[in-house]
Parts: sequence; C-alpha cells; structure tokens
Amino acid sequence: MSTAENPAYPVGLRLTGRRVVVLGGGQVAQRRLPALLNAGADVLLVSPSATPSVEAMADAGELTWERRRYESGDLHNAWYALIATSDAEANTQASAEAEAHRVWCVRSDDAEAATAWTPATGRSEGVTVAVLSSDLHDRDPRRTAAIRDAVVEGLRDGSLVAPHLRVRTPGVALVGGGPGDPDLITVRGRRLLAAADVVIADRLGPRDLLDELPPHVEVIDAAKIPYGRYMAQEAINNALIEHAKQGKAVVRLKGGDPYVYGRGMEELQALAEAGITCTVVPGISSSISVPSAAGIPVTHRGVAHEFTVVSGHVAPDDERSLVDWQSLAKLRGTLVILMGVDKIGKIAEALIAHGKAADTPLALIQEGTTAAQRRVDATLGTVADAVRTHEVKPPAVIVVGEVVKVGPAPAA
Repeated sequence: MSTAENPAYPVGLRLTGRRVVVLGGGQVAQRRLPALLNAGADVLLVSPSATPSVEAMADAGELTWERRRYESGDLHNAWYALIATSDAEANTQASAEAEAHRVWCVRSDDAEAATAWTPATGRSEGVTVAVLSSDLHDRDPRRTAAIRDAVVEGLRDGSLVAPHLRVRTPGVALVGGGPGDPDLITVRGRRLLAAADVVIADRLGPRDLLDELPPHVEVIDAAKIPYGRYMAQEAINNALIEHAKQGKAVVRLKGGDPYVYGRGMEELQALAEAGITCTVVPGISSSISVPSAAGIPVTHRGVAHEFTVVSGHVAPDDERSLVDWQSLAKLRGTLVILMGVDKIGKIAEALIAHGKAADTPLALIQEGTTAAQRRVDATLGTVADAVRTHEVKPPAVIVVGEVVKVGPAPAA
C-alpha cells in the first residue's frame, strides 16, 4: 500500500499508563523520552547501552531498562514504539513487528518506512504546538522547528493572540523582570505582562518591555504614586489592592527577583490580608547575572566555593544594619554587594578593619546587562577613590574577591 501521496493525519496520543517501547538508548531516545514520560507513558527501553542522561532516567525509576539488543516479541502489548537503534537490520525487523501487531511506530533512520512521524513540538501554558510538514517531498525538520518556535514565542509573549481574546485573570502577579535587559525576563513573566490591564513598575525593571504593551494598558511608575500620609511601600500596596479589586489583571513589575531586596513578601502579605489572589514569578537576580554579564563568575573552581549576597544600603556603623561585616571579612569566597555604591567607602573600611586585605580585588558594574553597562575595577583600599574618579552611580553591583581576576581583563 503506497502512502506517497497522502499526508499524515495529526492526532494527540493519550499514553498515560500505556506501554511504549523505545529501542535504542542514544541521542534520539534522550531527546524523545522526556516528553513520553511527561505524557505518563509506561516506557520500556531496550538497548545494550544508553547515554548518561537516559541511564539517569532509568536509575530514577522513570522507565524500565532491559540492557540487551532488540528481540522479536519486544513490541508485544505496546501502543507506540520508537525505533532508534544503530542496527539497520534490527530496525527493519522491529518495524515489521510493529506493522504486524498494529503498533504505531516511529523510525529515526527511515521516516518513510515508519507508520508515525514525530512533529516539531513546543509548549506554552495550556497549549501544545505540534508542526508536521504536509509536503511529502520536502520534509525539512529545520523549517518545521522554525515554525514551531515562531508560534510558541508568539503565544508566550502575547503577540500571537488578539488582545480582546486574551484570558485575563483578576489578581496580582509579582513579576521579577531580571537585571535590566528585556530579553532576560522569564517566559512566564513576559506572558503575564502581555495579558495585564495594569502594570505597576519599578525604576529598575526592564523598561523597554513597557513600550511593547498595548495602548489600553495602564502603566504606573511606582516611584510616582502619590504617597499622602502613607509610607511609599504602603501606597504601592494600596494601589495593587485597589486595581485588583476592580477586577483587573495587575502586574507588579520589579527589577531582579521579587524576593531579593524587592519587598515582594511585604506586598504578598498585604494582598493576602485583602483577600487578593497573588502569583509570584521569580526573576533572574542581578547579584549573579550582572557579574556574569561583566565576565565575572561568582564561583570558580579553586578560587571561590561560596558567594554571599548582602545589601549595602545601610552603612556598617549604622545601628539599623543587620549585616555581620566582621564575619563577612573572614570568608574566603565572593562577596556581592547590592545597593552599596553610596556606602562602599565605609563598607571597604569595615572589611579591612576586620581583617580583609586592602588589595582584595573588587569590581563595580553599573547598569549591568543594559546598553549602558560599564565596569570599574579597583581594590578594597582604592574603591572609594575609584567611585569618585569614575563617577559610578547606582544601580551598580559590587563584586569583592579573587573571582574578579579570573576572566579576561576588561576592556579599557
């Protein structure tokens, strides 16, 4: 029976608890197994060897692995089979067995001999996108993958769905926007931003993303909320509650991560007390990402086995300080200081006074991950002068430790 002129019929297989046989434990199996396991399939892997990742799945009990070559009868009671061994003869025999027992079968070595094809698949929240080529004479996997990627990206950033068709869930989402580069916000954060009715944004959030919002979205600069008799944070809390109670989808867009010096928990507590549903979306913290963008690893083998992140917005000699600078001075790892530009002179003095060497290398990274990023290198002993000389301004991440010297020398 010839199928040369008939396109494949697209269908979704419900494999929960059903037997799926995978022949071969190489790279093809490594790529396909996670989706099969995620679908709940009862997977039997038949292969004398496997990649470390596939072996780890077996060791974790996610699948059954029989360490041998294919044998006739292996597809008995199977609902679906993936044939991906390096033995062409075994693949042909297994394919014939699948045909005889009416088991849908994918072959990695000969798609035309298979009874099923694996589409290029991607997922956005609640939707699976599967792309198959209908041109039997031009089944370019790169093209189907590119189409898949374009559709999934459109679903994720909200650009594919018309605004009036978006499903808006009333409530508040505390979204970590990352260190500044708009491409470094999480997929979930970007999707919630695209579906928002109101966005209350911090100065340090990814501002470029606000320009992409539809004109009907109300964007509120948190720094400009009229505070009246309230403290700044209380005013922001009240704004979140007020808009959410109006049935709007509200995004509180923050820089970095909501829970890393972002007062996210204060806002969540206020919303909980008001009975408002709140979703927290983690963000990439500037404490790690900004040093990375400047060529500095916060840990490095043989150099630093630890890193500590502290706030520098309160000077060491201030009675409000909660940081144990004496203990920090004794650590051999990396010290990352956020919000510390204005106080770095006193911080350096405290670290040196408690035993840290004055020649300990240090780097200040201003406006990290943005087009305005710049790096200034110094030592604990010279950092106060360096900040004045180079006019370093917030926001800047300060990295203290030998990791500053690990990478290539920064451009002059």
